Amino acid sequence: MAYVIAEPCIGTKDAACVDACPVDCIHPKKDEEKFEGATQLYIDPQECIDCGACVPVCPVSAIFALDDLPEKWAGYAEVNSTFYGR
Repeated sequence: MAYVIAEPCIGTKDAACVDACPVDCIHPKKDEEKFEGATQLYIDPQECIDCGACVPVCPVSAIFALDDLPEKWAGYAEVNSTFYGR
């Protein structure tokens, strides 16, 4: 069960979650080319180890375990996967 970044991240893109992730599965980072054009950050569902380290550091509470993703944001699981070409 991977974690998913949902709508509250749009326009915020706070990178605290990037720094907290022990496996580097949240992108784009501030120094990556895609950062400026991205509307939000994304979690790679195949690289995520389900540790949850990103959840408490998110200032807008945008990160959810897949099973806890609110129904209104259910589509964000696919949005995160699509960013990584999955």
